[in-house]
Amino acid sequence: MQSKFISYAVMGFFAFIALLTFSNSTFITLQPGERGVLFERFGAGLDKENIYTPGFHVVAPWNDLFVYPVREQQLDEQMSVLSNNGLKIEVDVTVRVNPKYNKIGDLHEKFGRDYINTLVRPEIRSAVRNIIGRFEPEELYSSKRDEVQQLIQEDLEKSLDDNFLDLKATLIRDIELPDKVKNAIEVKIEAEQSALKYKYILQQEQQEAERIIIAAKAKAEANKIISSSLTSNILKDKGIEATLELANSPNSKIVIVGSSESGGLPMILGNN
Repeated sequence: MQSKFISYAVMGFFAFIALLTFSNSTFITLQPGERGVLFERFGAGLDKENIYTPGFHVVAPWNDLFVYPVREQQLDEQMSVLSNNGLKIEVDVTVRVNPKYNKIGDLHEKFGRDYINTLVRPEIRSAVRNIIGRFEPEELYSSKRDEVQQLIQEDLEKSLDDNFLDLKATLIRDIELPDKVKNAIEVKIEAEQSALKYKYILQQEQQEAERIIIAAKAKAEANKIISSSLTSNILKDKGIEATLELANSPNSKIVIVGSSESGGLPMILGNN
């Protein structure tokens, strides 16, 4: 009888513990665009292998579930950097980034939930300073802006990838130079454009002159060939042909055939 009572007491105790545990458990629902990583206080610690996905979850009260938003986040950074000649330049950069879903545990262990400020922003500033410092102000203002943007993207992409983040895009919104420098660059660019325009006009004129010279040479060569082919006998034959045609004309009255001294060419007198 006593042993049965002890058995019931033990069973009741465990039932009480189970009820207490269940009643004090934490009920957590992860929304779409969220992931969770569990820290087991009396177990293996941070469970980096099992990432909690959106849905309903029950967590023991002595454990902690750290929830991370994994949607793409946009960061706008405004900073002052130096070009390669030491000129101060204002740069506005936009970066879009999100955590790697299956690396939330590693990200939490290394940087914590404030990874945007402890990791992403410093990396953005470092990459922008590093790349901008390679270029002249004029290149940043005009010809090399796309190249600068691509180099920042590549530099930042590698550093973030090594730290469990995916970089989706890097965009340079604006590069602002001091007014004096910007005005000087604009004047230089305008002068270069004018020089290119005049160079184009000169090239067109030169090509036209060359065309005229080539045409004149061709015409002179043709005349030379024609002149060399017109012998005295050919001219006499042409004269006879013309005489016959004129003789048959109703407007012709007198046809005088030229003498041998005049080349035998006809002379027409007395038209009606």
